[in-house]
Amino acid sequence: MMGGYSLVVLAGESASGQSPQAPLVPPAPDRFTPIAPHTAGAPASPEPHMRLVDLRTDVLVAGGGLAGVCAALSAARHGARVVLVQDRSRLGGNSSSEVKMHVVGANNHTGRPGWRDSGIIEELRLDDAANNPHRSFEMWDLLLYDKVMSEPNITLLLETAVYSVEKSGDSIRRVMARCDKSEHLYRIEAEMFCDCTGDSRLGIEAGADFRTGREARSEFQEPLAPEKADGDTLGSSILFTSKRFRRKVPFTAPQWARKITKEQLIHRKIDTWEYGYWWVEWGGDFDTIADNERIRFELLSITLGVWDYIKNSGDFPDSANWGMDWIGMMPGKRGSRRLLGDHILTQQDLFAGKFEDAVAIGGWPLDDHPPAGFDKPELKPNVAIRTPEVYNIPLRALYSRNVRNLFMAGRNISATHVAFTSARVMATCAVIGQAAGAAAAQCVEKSITPRALAADAKQVRRLQQTLLRDDQTIKGMGNEDALDHARTARVSASGELGKAKAALVIDGHTRDIPDAHGDPVEFHHWEGQLPAWLQLDWPEAKQIREIQLTFDTGFKRELTLSAQDSVSAHVIREPQPETVRDYRVKAGDKVLVSVNGNHQRLNRHRFEPIRTNSLRVEVDAANGGDEARIFEIRCYS
Repeated sequence: MMGGYSLVVLAGESASGQSPQAPLVPPAPDRFTPIAPHTAGAPASPEPHMRLVDLRTDVLVAGGGLAGVCAALSAARHGARVVLVQDRSRLGGNSSSEVKMHVVGANNHTGRPGWRDSGIIEELRLDDAANNPHRSFEMWDLLLYDKVMSEPNITLLLETAVYSVEKSGDSIRRVMARCDKSEHLYRIEAEMFCDCTGDSRLGIEAGADFRTGREARSEFQEPLAPEKADGDTLGSSILFTSKRFRRKVPFTAPQWARKITKEQLIHRKIDTWEYGYWWVEWGGDFDTIADNERIRFELLSITLGVWDYIKNSGDFPDSANWGMDWIGMMPGKRGSRRLLGDHILTQQDLFAGKFEDAVAIGGWPLDDHPPAGFDKPELKPNVAIRTPEVYNIPLRALYSRNVRNLFMAGRNISATHVAFTSARVMATCAVIGQAAGAAAAQCVEKSITPRALAADAKQVRRLQQTLLRDDQTIKGMGNEDALDHARTARVSASGELGKAKAALVIDGHTRDIPDAHGDPVEFHHWEGQLPAWLQLDWPEAKQIREIQLTFDTGFKRELTLSAQDSVSAHVIREPQPETVRDYRVKAGDKVLVSVNGNHQRLNRHRFEPIRTNSLRVEVDAANGGDEARIFEIRCYS
């Protein structure tokens, strides 16, 4: 590659001009083909020692945390060409090996059993549980990288940060991003943009309306808001891990580590130390962006001070053989800017909101923390107020109110501080990302803006049905897809156990409604004794070329990667026992699909089109137990 060339490559197209459907080439310098020297008319790089690369795509996603990963995968799987820009060397944000925070969401760990988040985040968790029994966060990093790199419609730019925006009127035309490791400047043109950076870096550069801090109680009549508005938010945390060794492991704290006393821990419990403490939190009363370096230093000084107290105070003699084997060097950030949309999610919305444009659910408690964090030891480290049920999140909170083609997903959605304290957690950010990605792809397909989509009831309904088909949960909504032939079939089975009847696989719902213990009070699945079969029959033959099956993956349990033993105790780190493992799909005597070793919840199978009056699913084995469990069958031509 010669430094005198301008690299002009279109995302989704090869340099030889192949169709946009051709697999994308990851944009490493040795993969690009020089088109023309600067002297032939190609634009010169604004920095003489950086190579300028022009990319054109449908959707630009900035930020590679779980919101960004799910947004990119969702948009790409619906046909959009996507460029995903991530300023770190790995994906996953706070869930990555750089921070090691376990992913939580609507099920509140085990506090709301049965409401585990579905969709792409469930797909990722199931793959991780099946393939990462040793609880390695680095393997989680690799899983996310594999998912993104295996998607042909995504171009991934790691260690690349968005730093400026070029607009046309009130729309973003293109963004500039830089990767100093490869000495590349990327000029990326797109139709839709999605800010998943957490700190709203793309939105700020685009001039999007935003807020920071806490609103006054009077502005939205939120009982949990402070009386006066201020600039405070939640602080950041640094975690650590430790292991037990065969001999004593001494520890000497650096001179700059804080000296921790028992009085400072009056509301902060230490009973195990294999995994650090979320309550080592600091900086919410500072600028969590501008003061990041100061916050990192203070968090390291507190964390090492706490470890020094565990090791050397004499209060924890069992820690003698324990040694710290990892400490985070990147603060796990909770809050900063929030972009403003056509709707601002409020406390009242989380308790009783009803939205015609609902696209995702949340359910984590309203979990507020004192901004000063550890520096206020007299205060409890958090106050958590549980919402009565899971709640819906509207599309109108996921796009900018003043930048026409900007979505946002993650902790920076349009919400008050009070509502943000619940919607900010990573599994909720993931399902928001999936919704935003699908919406962006639909906007590209229809050449409409996010606001136009939200204002068109028909388009909203299509988006909701798309998300439900992709296993997203929207509270109170079910399958109404007119293209799904299964909805008109008569269903029979080899047998039925209890209230889990065969006909429930076409009732439109893909999860049971649980009681407080996670046991179903409203059934939406079929269950039969193994070996078992389930059959769809039509009075007139249908042409079928795709079948979609949704299996049980044990939503009653927690399913998250964690270094904390008390959390991992509830997690089965292998294929979930309820899940159908070996099965076939047949039309008469013809086997259309044969699968062995499945561990996923959502399975789609395409085959040569066949006209048939009947389809049968035969289940030979589950990953554990003696029952076959299916939530939904869909059939398409």
